[in-house]
Formats: sequence, structure tokens, C-alpha cells
Amino acid sequence: MDRFKSKIDQISHIRLIRIIALVILDIMAIVFVAAFSLYARFDFSLDTLNSTYRQYFDVYEKILPFIIIETLLCFVVFNLYNSVWRYASSNELVKIVFACSTSAAVQCIFCIASGNTMPRSYYLLYWFFLMLAITSIRFGYRILRILNLRRHSFADRNVLTNVMIVGAGAAANVILKEIENSTYLNLRAVCLVDDDPGCHGKFLRGVPIVGGREAISDAVGKYGVDEIIFAIPSASAQTRKELLEICKETGCKLRTLPGMYQLINGDVSIAKLKEVEIEDLLGREPVEINTEEILEYLGSKVIMVTGGGGSIGSELCRQIAAHNPKQLIIVDIYENNAYEIQQELIRRYPKLNLKVLIASVRNTNRMNDIFEKYRPDIVYHAAAHKHVPLMEDSPCEAIKNNVMGTYKTALAADKYGVQKFVLISTDKAVNPTNIMGASKRLCEMVIQTLNKRSKTNFVAVRFGNVLGSNGSVIPLFKKQIEEGGPVTVTDPNIIRYFMTIPEAVSLILQAGAYAKGGEIFVLDMGEPVRIADLAENLIKLSGYRPGEDIEIKFTGLRPGEKMYEELLMNEEGLKKTANKMIYIGKPIELDETSFLDHLKELMADAKAEDNEGIREKVSKLVTTYNYAK
Repeated sequence: MDRFKSKIDQISHIRLIRIIALVILDIMAIVFVAAFSLYARFDFSLDTLNSTYRQYFDVYEKILPFIIIETLLCFVVFNLYNSVWRYASSNELVKIVFACSTSAAVQCIFCIASGNTMPRSYYLLYWFFLMLAITSIRFGYRILRILNLRRHSFADRNVLTNVMIVGAGAAANVILKEIENSTYLNLRAVCLVDDDPGCHGKFLRGVPIVGGREAISDAVGKYGVDEIIFAIPSASAQTRKELLEICKETGCKLRTLPGMYQLINGDVSIAKLKEVEIEDLLGREPVEINTEEILEYLGSKVIMVTGGGGSIGSELCRQIAAHNPKQLIIVDIYENNAYEIQQELIRRYPKLNLKVLIASVRNTNRMNDIFEKYRPDIVYHAAAHKHVPLMEDSPCEAIKNNVMGTYKTALAADKYGVQKFVLISTDKAVNPTNIMGASKRLCEMVIQTLNKRSKTNFVAVRFGNVLGSNGSVIPLFKKQIEEGGPVTVTDPNIIRYFMTIPEAVSLILQAGAYAKGGEIFVLDMGEPVRIADLAENLIKLSGYRPGEDIEIKFTGLRPGEKMYEELLMNEEGLKKTANKMIYIGKPIELDETSFLDHLKELMADAKAEDNEGIREKVSKLVTTYNYAK
């Protein structure tokens, strides 16, 4: 505490010394400016024998103390001693103009009122030279500092990182200003590029704008660029993708501003830059949802999320919490995941009525107790085993957790009057070739069957892969790149549909608002992406060359894995919704009584750990399931 107080006293002492030094410089400037203005008025002649000059000079000596005092007071009023002048800007210049104008006006009034008149042109000259002198004093420090930084920059040429900025707008200007003013950043802006031909050949804060996107590759070599900063937060997704595609081929490190809102909020800075992610290269426009519709749907409701600690479940919790539910109940069997999302929501939404419960969706009594006590209005069922290779080795676990868990949770929802039950499904449920996909198809059949027998609206939402989710290819590729490779891809031609986690969850919420019961909602995943291309792009974004620095190794398809995924089965048609990215698949008719009887037999076999026979029994229920015998 004493050290802290001593440090504060030291800072205050230094600040006081700086203010005193500034006051002394101002006094010297005032004395000089007043005399120089009179000298200029008489054509720079020092003819002391001239009676007129001698008369006015006597007045100058008489009123000088008043001029000093009133000018210093004006400077105090306009805070010229409180500004941080090493970061002086146009605001400080405006303050100087007002302070000097006020000082000149007060001096003129005083001279006229006291009879100590001076030549009329003197006051105008005094005003002009005073502004010039005070501006030179205030901004001189900043100019000397910039020159000193540039001297060190030249001396430390091998230490600094040469930066190219893509974009020559407001965001670029803020970034350049921070690079220019900061003594802690080891960055040197060497050039800018912008597609606007009107700014080519010009300079922004002394940095040349060398051309448009076509100049990026040449400029990297010419200026020795080490890092590229993408500073066009207003760019469309397609433009962003095109420019970043060019930038990643240069081998430079890439960073970008997260979005337009930062420019609007004035929150642009070097610290806010983020690494360019693979999502930036997808080129998809942001998903649009009807927030009012979702708010009306979720607001003042008790909402339960099973599997709330997982990738999709936790994002569901975040977005639901932002829509003011009456209560949010998170159910998860994994305590670490549940704890993390609990602490995050407590920090972000301290007024949220949050309940986090550790429970298994397989446990009938536990689920009934939870539903009876909390009486949720809406349930999002995200609890599931989802890893295809792992489930191929433990097929009974896939049935017990995915199918039994969904069935028992859905029965509890029906028993305790839940309004809507939304199952999170997957494109792997369509014509499945693995037990995980087949189990999710059984889950869809369960909720379609129960929907016809219940007042609860049971629906499913089906979508493809989500970027960055636990166990997805992106985290795996990143880890392999960090370890020096190789990056493993199953097949050079394998393709998948991808969507970001927030995009998928926002569409899940929107689909839930549309739900009337029995639907399978299908999300538009955009264009499919080759996994090999994904791996190459991620290697390039990490600053390496595919095949040279990091090897891509093809390992062959894993058991149960398909070359491509589908979102619809042949029997299903598509119906549009109000959101152009959400469609409704027509439910496939099935014999519900027979289905439920066979389902109970299947669950009994899964409990008996009949791993050998479980696939055949699943294929009798899911006729589109094709597995390697």
C-alpha cells in the first residue's frame, strides 16, 4: 500500500513539474508575442526615437502583467494544462483557437476600457501570433515524439513487423493512428490497398495507398510485408472471402476486425484484431433471424436445455439467456461442461434465473423429478453421443444415450405438459451408414410418433457440421498444425456442409418459433466444402505452405463414414418457411404401434449389450440404414 501511494505521489510530482514548465513556456510566449505584434505593426522597425512607437511600447510595458494573467486564466478555463499533448488532435487545436481568441478579445476590451489603447491591427496580430506560438508549443512535443519514434523505427528495422492494411477507410485510419502513437507496438505500416481507384497513389497518415486487390501480391514483396490487417468491417461476406483468399496466398500472417459494430461503437483498436478464422473464407452472408418473433416465443418462459454444456447446447443457453426467459434450466451429465457454461452465464447475465442440474437423460426417475419440479414450457434436447467412429465401436451406447435418452425425456415432456420439444438432429440421420446417424433417425421417428399422441408439439431440427464444435475437424486440424503436422484427411474428395455454431443455434431458435408439431426442420447449409480445401486453407492461414511446411495425409474413409452427407431422404419434400434458410421436410408415415413395440425390444437389446445384433435390429426400424456387414 505504501509503495502504491509512493508511486501515485511520484506521478503527481512529475505532472506538476510538467504543468509548471508549460506555464513558464506560455509566459515567455505571451511576452514575446505581445512585443512581436507591436514590432510587426510598425513594419519591423525598432526606431525608438519614433514618438508613436515609444508611446505604444510604454502602454505594452504597462499592460503586460494583465495580459499574462488573463491569458493564463483563459488557458486554464479551456483546459490547456490538462490535455495529454503527446496524443493531441483536432479537439486540442479547437481549444487553443478558442482560448487565444478569448484572450485577445479580453485584452482589447480591457485596453479600451482603461484608456490604454493600442493600434487596432495589434489585436489581430496578437491573436494570430499567440495561436501560432501556443500551437507550436503544444504540438511541438508530439512532432518531436513522432520523429523520435521514426528514428527508432529506422534503427530497429529488423525488429519491427511490416504491416499492410487492406482498406483505407475510417477503421484503417484508427489503426494507423494507434500504430503511430503507441510506443509498445512493434508494428510499422508500410502500405495500404483499397479497391476504390480514387484513393490510389494518395497517402493516409503518411502511408501510401498502392492500389486495389490486384496489387496485394506485388506489394507484399516490394514492401517486405510480414503481416496483413483486414480493416474493412463493412465488407460483405463475399467481398471479405475474395480479399482474404488473395491475402492467404501471400503467406503473411492475417488479422482482421471482427465486425461493423466495432467501427460504429468506436471500438476499433489493435487489441480488438483477431486471427483470420476459416469461417471468414466461407463467404456466406450472416444468417438473419426475426429477433422479435424469438423474443415473443422465448420471453417469460421456463426453458430447459439438455446437453447444455456441449457445443450446441451451450450456445443455445447463451442465446436463450439473451432473450429474457423466466427461467433457464441446464441439464448435463458432464459436470465440467455444465460448470463452465454456468459461470459464464452468471457473469454475463447476473439477473438470469438459472438452474444447472447434473443428470442423465437415460434415468427415467431423475427426468420425471426434474420435469415435475420445474415444469418447463420449452425443451431443447441436445444431449447425445455424436462422434461417428466412437459410436461404431460402442453401438449399444449410441442407442442407450441417443434413442433411450430422447424417448424418456420426450415421455416426461408429454407427461408434464411441455408446450414444445425441439430435438437437435443431424444430416447423418439421412440414409445413414453409421450407427450414430441411424440412432438420430430413430430419435426423429420417436418425436414424430409421440407428436400424434400428445398435446406437446414435438419437432426436430436437422443440420450438418458446425465449425469449431467439440470433435469437429477444425480443432483437430489446428492441433495437428501446432504439432507440425501431418494434417489428416480421410479422402481428397470428401465434402461436408458447414455452418458456424451461432448461426446454427439462431436458426434452431427460429425453427422452434415456427413449430406446430411433427415437423422436421432442415437448415440451409449453403454450398458444401471439400475437407481437403478446408485443411489447405487452415494451413495457409497459420502461415505455412501445404505440402511443404505441413503435410496433408489421406487416411481413407473410416467405418460408417460417407463421402457426402444429405439433408433430405428421397421420400421427403421441402416446404418453405418465412425464413429463407429454414425448410420443413414432410414427415414419413410409419406404423406407430409396431414402431414403439420394436423400439422397446431394441432398447432391451441395447441394455443387454448386444453389440453384434444391434445393427441388424436398427436396420429393421430404419430401413434406409446401410451398414457394412
